[in-house]
Amino acid sequence: MRIGFMNPQGNFDNEDSYWTEHPDFGGQLVYVKELALALDKLGIQVDLFTRQIIDKDWPEFKNEEEFYEGSYVKIVRIPFGPEKFLKKEELWPYLKEYAKGIEDYYNRIGEKPDFITSHYGDGGLSAFYFKELTGIPFSFTGHSLGAQKMDKLKISRDNYHVSDRVYRFTKRIEGERRTMEEASLIFVSTNQERIDQYSHERYEDAISIDDPKFRVVPPGVNLDIFNTDIENSEEAYTKKHLHKILVRDLDVKRQDLPIIISSSRLEGKKNHLGLLRAFGENKELQNAGNLLIALRGIDNPYKDYSSLKNEEKSIMDELMKTIDDIGLRGKVAFVNLLNQKQLAATYRFIGNQGGVFALTSLYEPFGLAPVEAMACGLVVVVTKNGGPSEVLMERGEKYGFLVDPEDPKDIGEKLKEALTDKTMWIKMKEQGKKRVYEKYTWESTAKGYLKSINEILTEN
Repeated sequence: MRIGFMNPQGNFDNEDSYWTEHPDFGGQLVYVKELALALDKLGIQVDLFTRQIIDKDWPEFKNEEEFYEGSYVKIVRIPFGPEKFLKKEELWPYLKEYAKGIEDYYNRIGEKPDFITSHYGDGGLSAFYFKELTGIPFSFTGHSLGAQKMDKLKISRDNYHVSDRVYRFTKRIEGERRTMEEASLIFVSTNQERIDQYSHERYEDAISIDDPKFRVVPPGVNLDIFNTDIENSEEAYTKKHLHKILVRDLDVKRQDLPIIISSSRLEGKKNHLGLLRAFGENKELQNAGNLLIALRGIDNPYKDYSSLKNEEKSIMDELMKTIDDIGLRGKVAFVNLLNQKQLAATYRFIGNQGGVFALTSLYEPFGLAPVEAMACGLVVVVTKNGGPSEVLMERGEKYGFLVDPEDPKDIGEKLKEALTDKTMWIKMKEQGKKRVYEKYTWESTAKGYLKSINEILTEN
């Protein structure tokens, strides 16, 4: 079987360039790459279609083709629109050109895919256009939807036109609606994602949440990287680096306390400020542990973070002001982690010292980061809003702590319990690891996709 992946935004290469540094290179790309590699291991031929970029500031993406090392997964970069890098919001006018370029590619090699899987709204609309050209069926994995973003940004009639120029909501939601109507399958990570996102009034006459085309297939964890036992090539460096950071940022008498680590992009919805305030308002929690905030590209924000832009800088301004207002210097550290191997090594280090992972986002469609932390032996304290409520609780069994992200007292108390109740910590550590290996591997994700795709191809 041959499956084409449509993911026009961001880009892919063997170095995972710019991942977490740019909003177009976030968790969606991790999902697409790992799913493609897992399908490859099951014997599926995978073509991963993205965008060719001829731009001196983005030299990694100029070549037309590239294989992921150790696999047969082919990255195919289609030229469409101007040559320079474009943000995802600027791609919408060129998606028909992208779809036609993919058709031309298959005509050149004299083969066609059996199925297309599309990602995010722009990939979905591209698959819709490709189906118009070829008749080949496709699936849609939304990752996030435009209507929810509008709600989070509090878009109204008064500010719609200004926001639409930036985020292209009109084109995005129109594209999502067409995609939902024509897709043969819609993959979601949790039932809550299906209900919360697809029941929005902007989609109500395009899709019903009871439509049989929905499939709940959770994403997985790369267990070669995220685990409790296998040290990687970054392990020794990461441990030394962490030691230097803790000595640099923490009071001498606090340097042996367990750590609460937060690792996510600096975005308002990730609620770093809520986590910091919860830590600052709970003296018993401060006595029990330190807070470590993982960043990307900033070595020491206590000295300088001027390279951050726009929202990231505003968030860091608020964090620094709160740290000084509450008097948290010496209790809060910042670490610059450059890749997944360093992140996994950091999780293992903190887990071995009885630490905790925290993600207090206002909403998480799924929340892969806590699952990666669980695989490395960390107990997790995570937002109850969205997918984590299904990941960390099933049939009365708990696999971590769920918190109200808008209630600092709830966050602080759950973090304190996770750090100080050692019997509970040991239980949750084992529960979390068990949960990952039973349900959240990329192999199981790939098998879930393949089972559903085979059903569609058999029907056709």
